[in-house]
Amino acid sequence: AAPPHGVTMVSLKLQKRLAAAVLKCGKNKVWLDPNEANEISMANSRQNIRKLVKDGFVIRKPTVIHSRDRTRKMHKAKALGRHEGYGKRRGTREARLPTKLLWMRRMRVLRKMLAKYRDSKKIDRNMYHDMYLKVKGNVFKNKRVLMEAVHKAKSERLREKTIADQFEARRTKNAAARARKIARREERLNLGISVEEQAKAAAAQ
Repeated sequence: AAPPHGVTMVSLKLQKRLAAAVLKCGKNKVWLDPNEANEISMANSRQNIRKLVKDGFVIRKPTVIHSRDRTRKMHKAKALGRHEGYGKRRGTREARLPTKLLWMRRMRVLRKMLAKYRDSKKIDRNMYHDMYLKVKGNVFKNKRVLMEAVHKAKSERLREKTIADQFEARRTKNAAARARKIARREERLNLGISVEEQAKAAAAQ
């Protein structure tokens, strides 16, 4: 406000600068009591300004509050799906949530799951590699499907191993039986030859 006619305003530029330094704030945050302008103008040192602050002639203005209450309420409402209709949308569907971003999220989730399975020895490195390539090839749409595929592959491998073990055991058993049969045949042949020799020896005598 302009001073009354015939009254000269005292310049308090120095005092405002010193007060800002003392109060550790900007010059705009400093309030100087207009009724004590003459006394404030006499203060030309930081010590004097501190005294004025103590007396309440120089004050640091309070911080202007910028409330976030309305913003928080709006965010809560948006989390429930409000204010998200066709009329509020500015970008295309792809711009608002890119398919590439969805793909990256899915890849990261599935790959992390595979790595966790491998580290905990649930799957070996060969199955890990096989499943990794299938994940990259868009075979699994989520963790549940991948988990089911892993369990199915493991049970299939176990079944194949069991069948292979049974086949091997049968082959070993058959080989042993064949060997015993050949041994018995040779034994009988040898026995028959020895009986014939004894008979010939008896006839010669």
